[in-house]
Amino acid sequence: MCEDHHGGLGRRALFATGAAAALTLGSVSFAAAADGEQESRTVRGTLPPGSPDFVYVPVEVPAGVRELKVAYTYDRPPVPAGTTGNALDIGIFDDRGTELGGRGFRGWSGGARTEFFIRADEATPGYLPGPVREGTWHIALGPYTVAPQGLSYEITITLTYGEPGEAVRPVYPPDRARGRGRAWYRGDCHLHSWYSDGRRTPAEIGALARAAGLDFINSSEHNTHSAHAHWSDVAGDDLLVMLGEEVTTRNGHVVALGTDPGTFVDWRYRARDNRFGRFARRIRSAGGLVVPAHPHATCVGCNWKFGFGEADAVEVWNGPYTPDDEVTLADWDSMLVASVRDGCDWIPAMGSSDAHRDPDAVGHPQTVVLADDLTRQAIQEGIRAGRSYVAESAKLELSFRASGGRGEHAGIGERLRVDRDTPVTVRLEVTGAPRCTVRFVTDQGVLHTSAPLPVSGSGVVEWRTTPSYAAYVRAELRHEAAAGPVPGALAAFTNPVFLGTPR
Repeated sequence: MCEDHHGGLGRRALFATGAAAALTLGSVSFAAAADGEQESRTVRGTLPPGSPDFVYVPVEVPAGVRELKVAYTYDRPPVPAGTTGNALDIGIFDDRGTELGGRGFRGWSGGARTEFFIRADEATPGYLPGPVREGTWHIALGPYTVAPQGLSYEITITLTYGEPGEAVRPVYPPDRARGRGRAWYRGDCHLHSWYSDGRRTPAEIGALARAAGLDFINSSEHNTHSAHAHWSDVAGDDLLVMLGEEVTTRNGHVVALGTDPGTFVDWRYRARDNRFGRFARRIRSAGGLVVPAHPHATCVGCNWKFGFGEADAVEVWNGPYTPDDEVTLADWDSMLVASVRDGCDWIPAMGSSDAHRDPDAVGHPQTVVLADDLTRQAIQEGIRAGRSYVAESAKLELSFRASGGRGEHAGIGERLRVDRDTPVTVRLEVTGAPRCTVRFVTDQGVLHTSAPLPVSGSGVVEWRTTPSYAAYVRAELRHEAAAGPVPGALAAFTNPVFLGTPR
C-alpha cells in the first residue's frame, strides 16, 4: 500500500468546480499494473467548519482496471449540546466528469456505508455497475455537518487490475399490473431499501407492501437510481412498482415519482442557486411527478426552501403522524385558500411512509388514488388531479362527495358546478375508523365536527352548505385526543371537493 498524506484544505491546491458550493482537491495517481495485482492509495485531510457542500478528490485511473474500491473513515469528536457533530457523505463520478446533471454519476451512499466497489458486472448497492474506464474519476465528499473542531477524514482507494467482467443488462419492472379498471388503488410512494440508507431488500419491501394491502409502490432512494434494475422480480400482477428517486438537497427533499427507468436527477444545488426548476423539468420530461417530501421536517437539510411553484403534489403526511405533519397540513390548507382566492391551480396532497427499516411500517400512511387502471400513467394522473385521500392503513375506507339540488354531484378532487346559493349536501361514508371524529374543513376553517364514530368504525356524516359559504370542503378523520403522538392525530384526510363555478 502506498500512502499520500494530504493536509487540510488550507494547505492544498483548491480549484473551483462547475457546480455551486464545491471544491476540487489535488489528484491521486496510479500506475498501470499486471492482471490480478492490486494497488492502493490513502489520502487524508481535514475539512473546516463552513466547508463547501461538495469536495471532489480526483483519481487518475489507468487502463486495465477490473475493480475500483473506496473505503473511508472520519472522526466524530464530542460537541457541546445543541451543536452538530461530523457527518460526511460519499459517492463517485466516473471519467465523464462531475458536471451538474450527473452524466458521470456512478453512485452515492451518503453516510450509509463506509466502503463501496464498482465492477462491470456488479457494484455495491447505491452504485452503478459498469466498466472502470481509463480517465479521471472523482470521489465526491459531502460534509453534511462539520463540528467546530473540523472534520478529519481518511480515504483508501484500491484498484484491482484484470479483464473486466461481463456487463449485466438491466431489467426493469413493467409499467402496469393487473388492475380492476377504474377503481381506488392504494400505494406508498416514498420508500427506502438497502440501495440507499434503508435496511430492507426490495423483496422484503414487496412482501410488506402486499401485506399492507398496497397496489403500487415507488422506489425512492436518496440521490441514486441504482435500485431501478432490482425491482423486476418484486413486481407482479398484484403490485405495480414505479421507479424514482428522493432528490436529497441541502434545502429540502423532493420525491421524483414514477420516472422512466434509469433516470437520475441531480441534487447538488441549494435554493439560492436557482437550479431547481431545471431538475423539476428533468423529472417531468422523464415521465415523473415532482413531490416535495416532508416539507416541515426538522432534520438537518430537510426543510423545504424551493417553494411550490414546480410541485405536482405535496407530501403532507410522512410516516407516523407528528407535529411537523400537523404544520404541513395547515400550510397546505393555506395554499388551498390562496388558490380559491386568486383563482389559480391548486396542489394536491398525498402521504407516504418513508419507511427505512424495522419497525417502520410500509403503507403507514398510504395514498388511495382513483385511477382508470393500475398503470404508471393512470396512477400519476389520479395523483396529479387530486383524486385521492390518505389513510393510515388499508383497514380504513371512505367515500366523500358533494351533491346539488338537481342531481349534480362531485367527488374528491372534482368541482360541483352549481350557483353560489345552491344548497349542497356533503356526505362522508367511512369504515375502519373506530371512535374517530370527522371534521369538514373549508376555506373558512373547520365548519362541522361530528360526534365520535362508533367502536365498529363505520358511519355516515352529512353536512349542508352553499358555495357562497364554502369554496371547498375536505374531510379529516382524527383519533381521540389520547391516541397517537399528536393529540387528535389523523387517521385519514381527503383532497378537497370544490363547490361552485371557478372565478
